[in-house]
Amino acid sequence: MTRTIQQLFDLSGKTALVTGGSRGLGLQLAQALGEAGARIMLSARKASELEEATATLQAAGIDARWVVADCASQEDIGHLVDETLQRMGDIDILVNNAGAAWGAPAEDHPIEAWDKVMNLNVRGYFLLSQQVARRSMIARRSGSIINLASIAGLGGNPAGMNTIAYNTSKGAVLNFTRALAAEWGKYNIRVNAICPGFFPSRMTLGTLKALGEETLAAHAPLGRLGDDEDLKGLCVLYASDAGKHITGQWLAVDGGVSVVTGG
Repeated sequence: MTRTIQQLFDLSGKTALVTGGSRGLGLQLAQALGEAGARIMLSARKASELEEATATLQAAGIDARWVVADCASQEDIGHLVDETLQRMGDIDILVNNAGAAWGAPAEDHPIEAWDKVMNLNVRGYFLLSQQVARRSMIARRSGSIINLASIAGLGGNPAGMNTIAYNTSKGAVLNFTRALAAEWGKYNIRVNAICPGFFPSRMTLGTLKALGEETLAAHAPLGRLGDDEDLKGLCVLYASDAGKHITGQWLAVDGGVSVVTGG
C-alpha cells in the first residue's frame, strides 16, 4: 500500500548522528531530524556548547545526547562512533557537517591552514562515513549520509573573499558524495549533499562583516540570506523514505545565487 507523505517523511525510530551540531547549520539540521521523529546524537569540540544545544533540543521534546569529538582526529572519530552505537544503537542517518574555513590570498595561504581545512572538511567526512558504514549501515543494508558542501564548491567567490582551501575542500565533498553513492548503492546506503549559500553563522561572520550582509543578499535572486529554517526541508527529504530514490545528488540552498553566478 502506498504510504502517505506524512509517513514517508516520518523518522520515528531512527537515530541520526550530526557532527558540528552544537550551533549554526548543524543545530538547524539536528532540529529538523529531531522534529521529524529521529533520536539525535550531537558532536562538536566544546562540551559547553553541546550541553546548551542538547538542552534546546530536549526542551522541544527531542531525544538528544552529545559526545565531544574533533572530527579531524581519527581517534576521536572512533570514540564518537563507539559512544553513539553503545548509547543509541545503530546509526541510520549520518550528517557530516563539522567544518573549518580559512581566509587568505592563495599566494600567501599557510600550508598548515590548508591541511587543517582539508583534514576536517574532506578526510574527516571520509573517516566518519567509513566507520559508520562498516559498523552499522552496510550489514543492515540501510542508511542515509548527508554531506554539507557549499556553493563555494561550485566555483570561485566574490572579490575579497579569499578561501581557496575551503572552496577546494567543498568541491571535493561534491565528488566524494557522487563516488560514495555509486559505490555504496549496492548496500542501499544513499549519499547526498547540501550546498548552502550565505547563512549568518560564526563561520561566515567575518565574510558578512567584510562584504556586507545587504551586498551579499543583493546577489541572490530572492534578495536575502538563508535563515534558521531553510535547510530543514531538504535535510529531512534526504534522510527519510521520501527521498529513498535519491542518491549521489547535491542541491544548492542559496536563494538562487548559483543560478546567476554560473555555479
